[in-house]
Amino acid sequence: MSNAFDSSKPIFMQVRELIEDQIVNDQLKEGDQAPSTNQLVSFYKINHATVSKGINQLVEEGILFKRRGIGMFVAEGAKQTLMGQRKEAFVDNYVKSLMQEANKLGITQAEVIELIKNTKGSEV
Repeated sequence: MSNAFDSSKPIFMQVRELIEDQIVNDQLKEGDQAPSTNQLVSFYKINHATVSKGINQLVEEGILFKRRGIGMFVAEGAKQTLMGQRKEAFVDNYVKSLMQEANKLGITQAEVIELIKNTKGSEV
């Protein structure tokens, strides 16, 4: 297994996230060819089935599409879909717990906003 992967989550999920990150960061744009399964297997020295599982999930969700004999490509609207999913996850994973803790501490919404403004851009 390559050192590029974190042992805390399945490698197929990390392969999937790698491609998602490339789409969100505009390294891969709509219509661009995504790295092939064989390229990823060769580069990261991981099992073909592992890579395929991550890629196939992206295909099932309409993020990537296959062109027979040519490869995988980024689907139209993929970035917007991923951004929407990530915003929802951000709210679920961070904002809700932030507001729950703020409520426990008696911090108002306005104070939370001010704290965020003061923290934004600074290294935390």
